[in-house]
Amino acid sequence: MTPSPFHGIFSALQEGAGRGGSLFGGDDPTPPPASSAGTSAVGRVAVDIYEQDDYYIIKAPIAGVRLSDLDIEVNENVITIRGMRRQTDALPQDQYYLQECFWGEFSRSVTLPTVVDPRKIKATFNKENVLKILVPKEERVKIVKINEA
Repeated sequence: MTPSPFHGIFSALQEGAGRGGSLFGGDDPTPPPASSAGTSAVGRVAVDIYEQDDYYIIKAPIAGVRLSDLDIEVNENVITIRGMRRQTDALPQDQYYLQECFWGEFSRSVTLPTVVDPRKIKATFNKENVLKILVPKEERVKIVKINEA
């Protein structure tokens, strides 16, 4: 198996990320509990991250969200997806038997192994509400020191 540039980056998730190593926007990779009336918790989005050809691809199914409710921010090697999932049913909290879906603001940050040029990133949002962010892999320049003979 070829070593991945992500090798070790996501190990905190496999080793129990409560120890401060998670790179997904906080120390705990588990989503917060479902929002209830009067709370201001920020939800999280599940993502798949993989390599394909010359791209790192971040894929996030985000049901119940419109493209106008999404924002993608790039800061060096961190990509942050923010948005708002709006509840369309106005039901009183006491009518729910179970509420696992998060409604309200959400945010998810992903740290990539290299600095990213925001002008080269492409994103699509299809009719199934799957956000797909394509981040081109940057060629790393190898510095070679030349000695005079």
